Amino acid sequence: MANKVPKIKLNNGLEIPAFGLGTWKSKPGEVEQAVKDAIDIGYRHIDCAYVYGNEKEVGAALKAKLSDGTVKREDLWITSKLWNAFHRPDLVEKALRESLKNLQLDYLDLYLIHWPVAYKEEGELFPRDANGKIIFSNVDYVDTWKALEECVRKGLTKSIGLSNFNSKQIERVLAIATIKPVMDQVECHPYLNQKKLIEFCRSKGIAVTGYSPLGSPDRPWAQPGDPQLLDDPKLKQLADKYKKSPAQILLRYQIERGVITIPKSVTKSRLQQNIDIFDFSLSKEDVAYLDTFDCNGRLCPLKDGLGNPHHPFENDEF
Repeated sequence: MANKVPKIKLNNGLEIPAFGLGTWKSKPGEVEQAVKDAIDIGYRHIDCAYVYGNEKEVGAALKAKLSDGTVKREDLWITSKLWNAFHRPDLVEKALRESLKNLQLDYLDLYLIHWPVAYKEEGELFPRDANGKIIFSNVDYVDTWKALEECVRKGLTKSIGLSNFNSKQIERVLAIATIKPVMDQVECHPYLNQKKLIEFCRSKGIAVTGYSPLGSPDRPWAQPGDPQLLDDPKLKQLADKYKKSPAQILLRYQIERGVITIPKSVTKSRLQQNIDIFDFSLSKEDVAYLDTFDCNGRLCPLKDGLGNPHHPFENDEF
């Protein structure tokens, strides 16, 4: 299956598998086996982050599959992300080395600034004042970016990029970058199709990874009665038409649009079903139809960051 997954060429010449495994919300005690199963099934792209709190388990799975010869390191694409409390330039390399230690790797394929918003450093990952509000840092992400460039020069990561940055924020990074971001990783699904942002990134030679492609039904802050993308009757009609599951339609939608997609699952049968999307195509008409589902339905708004000048979603930016 691994050789069926198309690759997307990045602006630094490297190729990333267009389909991978997300590990956000994968619980300790589940994620190690999930990563092992995924690699056995044919996944070669694993998306991680320090703040997910499960990189050690992911690392144990990677070590097991590299040691038993299932894969070689060069077969894998491993992404991690710099958390908001490590934006200060003197902390960036330290944070990256910590992720490498947890993942039991010598280098990452891609390291992203997780959010443009910086939190107070050298304490809790979510530092809060007496009223429960996040304490921000005044570090500017353009200074953080320069520290990421040093990590590339030291061979700690092959590529660097952004996550949850809007178009104006990407422009600011491009204006000072000596190493161009290869990626912007953002929430992306038919309720928030990110069409304008994707077109902007393409115009700058930046690839897009879409997280929460299935609508993140298990997000911790979901409220009863919130719309569930997977239950949308219009989506179910399309699934019936193609004789596929609603999840497979959503994942194929991203592949058709050239968006890298990283669904999360810890269930072996679901892992298999999610990757079984390379034996069919959606018509252009049906991709356009799925685009019409867009309702600016953002599921991951980073409410903790509201009020920060670098919050990416507060204005009408895309």
